[in-house]
Amino acid sequence: MPEIVLHYIWEHCLWAGFAQHTTDGQPVEILSVGEHNRDAGPDYSHAHVKIGNREWVGNIEIHVCSSDWIKHRHHLDKAYDNVILHVVRTAEKPIYNSRGDLIPQCELQYPSDKDYLSALFQSAQQMDSAVARIGCAEQLVHDPGLLTEGWRKTLLRKRLECKRSSITRLLEITKGSWEHALYISLARNFGFHTNSLPFEQLAINTPLSYLQKHRNNLFQLTALLMGQAGLIQELELQKEYDFLRAKFGLMPMDGSVWKHARMRPQNSPELRIHQFAQLMYQSENLLSKILDTNDLKDLRALFAVENMGSSSIDILLINTVIPYKYAYALHRNHTAQAEAAMMLMEKIPAENNTTIRQWRVLGQEIHNAADTQALLHLYQNYCQHHECINCEVGYQIFQDKQLKLF
Repeated sequence: MPEIVLHYIWEHCLWAGFAQHTTDGQPVEILSVGEHNRDAGPDYSHAHVKIGNREWVGNIEIHVCSSDWIKHRHHLDKAYDNVILHVVRTAEKPIYNSRGDLIPQCELQYPSDKDYLSALFQSAQQMDSAVARIGCAEQLVHDPGLLTEGWRKTLLRKRLECKRSSITRLLEITKGSWEHALYISLARNFGFHTNSLPFEQLAINTPLSYLQKHRNNLFQLTALLMGQAGLIQELELQKEYDFLRAKFGLMPMDGSVWKHARMRPQNSPELRIHQFAQLMYQSENLLSKILDTNDLKDLRALFAVENMGSSSIDILLINTVIPYKYAYALHRNHTAQAEAAMMLMEKIPAENNTTIRQWRVLGQEIHNAADTQALLHLYQNYCQHHECINCEVGYQIFQDKQLKLF
């Protein structure tokens, strides 16, 4: 059986109705399967299971055989130390994490009918397709115009409002400092999704005021950030970090939280941290420059650091710069400036990812970042949560069906 079928069975709760036990006989109650992790690391995060009389929240790893744990070298990888349950078809041997702790294993019980499993395999091959989770896919293929331009503009505004809410929460943490909030947001987005959480934690653990004290020394900025990230390998950087760590009373992160697997060299956390240090070095008064600049070329120039491609810069503009310009304008009750910030999205090329490619398959014309941000918001906040009745497209289809009944 391919591993993808076990993923399908786990994620879609097809084990329901079957008693589950660990290999040493303890009952297993699956309270939440968790969130599917499509990057490096354990297969599912934030899962909730009860093993015996004790509840656990953490990561789940799924394999066909126990020995795959060793084959994939998870026993040497600290990223797998918080796996709470190893779900397998066949448990032929015990497995351990990098600390030497025994990991509980469960031979997953599920329907065993061969025809049923064959049908599951066909479904599992398509389970990563966004189209399979867009309820109105068939209708949109025949009539792409169901997704109107007006609804797209509304969705773009909703997405910016969501980002504005995130900025408001950061402002509460930073006691109203827009500059400090921007620093944390930029750091998070320098992680480019895969390492966004470690990057955010790095910024929280390394106050902006400490960086500002050494803003004119790129070597010290690099040592401070790399040391705090737990990723220093160069001796000279380590010596400088030891000095700065003692000076500010800092505590470094565990370097194992950073993801490296299945990653291009230009996206490695080490390179991104070096680029972030360079940005801090060359960008005095970055917030005021962002707020005072409405020319896209000038905004891009603010983020021109070594080995940073144009598409990466555009992602920073989409996810950080424009939301901050939008949020700050509304904070100052400058509605026209907020609209101008939103219009900048139309000048940035369209993003290219799996979700956007699926919208193209459904016949949607996509010209710029305003389109992609709107469609990402539609998929993530409506399609994935089956909020069809609250979507203009879904409601229109529902109304059409109702009219045909009379």
